[in-house]
Amino acid sequence: MNAPLALDTLKQQGGAVAVQQNYAPGFGSSQSFELMIRQSKLLMTTTLVPAAYRSQVVKLDKYGNVKETRENPNALSNCAVALNMATRMGADPLMVMQNLYIVEGRPSWSSQWIIAAINDCGRFSPLRFEIKVLGKKTVPYATTYWEDNQRRTKTENVAIVDKQCIAWVKELATGERLESPPISIEMAVREGWYTKNGSKWQTMDEVMLRYRAASFFGKLYAPELLMGLQSREEAEDIIDMDTGAPVSGPVSMADLRSGPAPMVDEVEQQSPPADAPVDAETGEVAGADGEIAQQQDQQHAFDGDSYAGQIERAADADTVNRLVREIPAEVSDDLRDVLMGVADRRIAALVDGQQQAEQQPTTTGRRRSNVASPE
Repeated sequence: MNAPLALDTLKQQGGAVAVQQNYAPGFGSSQSFELMIRQSKLLMTTTLVPAAYRSQVVKLDKYGNVKETRENPNALSNCAVALNMATRMGADPLMVMQNLYIVEGRPSWSSQWIIAAINDCGRFSPLRFEIKVLGKKTVPYATTYWEDNQRRTKTENVAIVDKQCIAWVKELATGERLESPPISIEMAVREGWYTKNGSKWQTMDEVMLRYRAASFFGKLYAPELLMGLQSREEAEDIIDMDTGAPVSGPVSMADLRSGPAPMVDEVEQQSPPADAPVDAETGEVAGADGEIAQQQDQQHAFDGDSYAGQIERAADADTVNRLVREIPAEVSDDLRDVLMGVADRRIAALVDGQQQAEQQPTTTGRRRSNVASPE
């Protein structure tokens, strides 16, 4: 048997050497696009990526049991977009997918990833934060409501302990200190971040101050790292929320929702045991620490059937809107969708009842006229 020729020997003998060209996944050529699709098909089948990239969508009931499984039609395209962004940034695709969130159709980075990207870029010293307590104050803010089929705005006041945060670094090339714009609790109140339903600004104010300051710093001094995207927390805060709807017209679900449209819960394809608490976001079974079990107990404490009955018995649309806004933030998205559907049907029934009541006097008058005409 002939021994294999070394590459140098083959070149010396004048033989042709075929060199395979390396392609990066992307949209630049057919080979790059084909490679990107192949990689996307691999990533969409793993459970290590967030729900938006998985090929299977699993819906849970309020107790964490699987009730429906369907194909995710956007999984392949979402993976392809994430791979393209990872290639452009020179980052690991799994890292990008783990930290890229979709909020109301807009991609956004997690704040932890923004801080890590700034620290790892090599242009600045590690990101640091300065927090000052400015004292107690009462801050006015504008809120929107419906009255007489008109959307109106009123001013309310909220008492806060104002704090201010600045993110800063030293530029390694010049030694200059670079600072973000100051972020304060008063700013969060006036912008509507503090008072929205389920806001973390009321319970984790210093964490949210640091996250927002880091996002502002990144957009000012390192926009190429963020590729023009906002942080996840910032995108959620900026979403405009409706607080109600007029009684005399049909009401859509968008008018009833007090926050971002809930997305379906997605978990791993394997069904968890019926008696085991399951995290609705990650699909992981609770361990010995019992953290997920505690979250499940909080959800079980909320009686969805009783609350749905209150919505069905509501006498007017204002009561329905109030009950929808008071749905606890910790309930599962599936239970929230059910309650939203009950509210939508109740609003439609109230509108139909009002229209029938308005038509009833006219019909009665016509009947009386017909009876009296022979006389």
